[in-house]
Amino acid sequence: MRPARSRTRWACAAAGATALLAALTITAGASAQARPAGTPLPGTAVPFTATTKVTGPVPAGRRLSIQVWLRPRLAAARRFATAVSTPGRPGFGRFLSPGAYTARFGASRGQARAVERWLRSAGFAGVRADAQRDYVRATATTATIESAFRVGLRLYQPAAGASAGVTAGRYALRANNRPLLMPKSLTASVIGVTGLDNAAPLVPLIRPSARQPRCSHYYGQHRASGLPAQFGVTSFPTDICGYSAGQLRSAYGATAGAAGRGQRIALVELGLTRDMFLTLHDYARVNGLPAPSRARYAQRALGAVNACGDPFDGEEQLDVEASYAMAPAARQLVVGGGSCDNGDYGQQGLIDADLAILDGTRHRPLASVVSNSWETGGESQAAALTSIEHAVLVRAAAEGVGMYFSSGDGSGVQEPSSDPLAIAVGGTSLGIGPGGRPLFETGWSSGISEIRRGRWFLEGENGASGGGPSLLWSQPSYQRHVVPAALARPATGDRHGGPVRSVPDLSADADPFTGMGTGLLTFRAGQPPAYSETSLGGTSLAAPLVAGMVTAAQQGQPRPFGFLSPVIYRLAGTRAFTDPLPLTGPSPVAWRGVFCGVPDCPFRVLVTNDDQSASLFGYTGQVTLRGYDNMTGVGSPNGAAFISALRRIEG
Repeated sequence: MRPARSRTRWACAAAGATALLAALTITAGASAQARPAGTPLPGTAVPFTATTKVTGPVPAGRRLSIQVWLRPRLAAARRFATAVSTPGRPGFGRFLSPGAYTARFGASRGQARAVERWLRSAGFAGVRADAQRDYVRATATTATIESAFRVGLRLYQPAAGASAGVTAGRYALRANNRPLLMPKSLTASVIGVTGLDNAAPLVPLIRPSARQPRCSHYYGQHRASGLPAQFGVTSFPTDICGYSAGQLRSAYGATAGAAGRGQRIALVELGLTRDMFLTLHDYARVNGLPAPSRARYAQRALGAVNACGDPFDGEEQLDVEASYAMAPAARQLVVGGGSCDNGDYGQQGLIDADLAILDGTRHRPLASVVSNSWETGGESQAAALTSIEHAVLVRAAAEGVGMYFSSGDGSGVQEPSSDPLAIAVGGTSLGIGPGGRPLFETGWSSGISEIRRGRWFLEGENGASGGGPSLLWSQPSYQRHVVPAALARPATGDRHGGPVRSVPDLSADADPFTGMGTGLLTFRAGQPPAYSETSLGGTSLAAPLVAGMVTAAQQGQPRPFGFLSPVIYRLAGTRAFTDPLPLTGPSPVAWRGVFCGVPDCPFRVLVTNDDQSASLFGYTGQVTLRGYDNMTGVGSPNGAAFISALRRIEG
């Protein structure tokens, strides 16, 4: 029995990357032999189809909108993005407008037209390239898609639970059953195709309990006594009800003088939450923040986003409120990707939302800081999807847009956060004492134990900051001489022969037991909406907190900071960051864990902090250390020192 899984949701990294990659190679080769018409499009096999039961075909008349992603001049664009993001390099800070990026590095009009002609000839309708020629979008029936790409679209048995594997949320899970084939003349111009599979993105760890009188409003406020002995004591602090905006601002040194005035932060979601601005207004009032202004708040819906529900409902409210807590004077833009099961749900909708921000007005992106509290999968996801996401991240860096991704809520490495051009935000457990004074901060890796026969019985990992060594990416230059060699070496599957990318880059509070009090509106027929708060956590909290702090730091600066990792690592070991430290023998016992009882938790449990053991579920060798570690990166932002250091280098 795993009580943690019944009361929380989190994303666990995909296991067996090496075996899956080998299986994909075999599948692609066999499919190519069986289907001689056309050329295989590399990386388009969907990994979960190799191990998941088929439940039937997708109806032949079902219409889907797909996107064929065009290949830009990626190598040249990547060199440019690295140069403009690295202090001391020629061209540092000289970012391109969306239009200039397309003209210099984007796919050509000829590439787009060739793909458009082929799609029309194959029977697709609504064929058009997007404004910056990143993809060609088209709509067709399942039968037409299967004929064009020489695949079968199949329905698959979803995993039994959101934490156990692949699902499609409330939709039937589908995917192409083998790699796609295309005319040989087009394969060099195409990265991949989205919209055929509808696997749900990995969503945040949410603790769905309202504030209860048994929880604490600051760390150590209340204690539970008479418990079985652990660490030599029988009394532990109770879990946090949810920190207020004021507590988090105090702990991270936020100031009124740097509140993000004149900046815009974007938050990427699937769907859009009903009356989000009204919720934010109530959150600000309850938390003593300045009232939000409609002139500084905007939503942008992609497709028929409001027609198909809001799968990111709690996520969006957490994102908007956490970023507002750190940058209350900034403009907020909430972009809702399509949530209908017409091809947009999942990967396509989220990538489109990021791309809408980058496309902007042709002259400038819609925002300079983008918070993404989601992942599309482990590093064993389809290689074409990884390539598509990389192309988007290269574009973002070249345009001066910082893309902040939650690193995941379970041990292991996920995409897109492991991409060297993503800013991966890991998680901490944060103890805030009376008056907003930080007591301790350590890497978020929780063990959970329940009482059995008068003693604590360890059930396993309750959640952890995603991170570790990458199986896909070599070590980027900005991590050299900062990441310890032992953390830049994968335990298995090393295909690089040298150091690899390590995740995360930096961190903030993520532990749901030291989480943020998040405002929610409840709607009942014939009654006005009711406001309440619940404690939410996960790296889905850490990402908007960090993105908000960076937005605040950009206030008054002549240009955006853009892709910040080269600067982040240059500041490693300085006062710009607080170093979350491991909990050791000399650490106060009260910091070692919190007690959570009914009704906050379904069982009486002890949640232990910084609990790292090979016996924990999904453990990948992550550890909290002095200096850089693969739980918290270089550390968490340290208020005024963080802001002044960024401004000194970026300015």
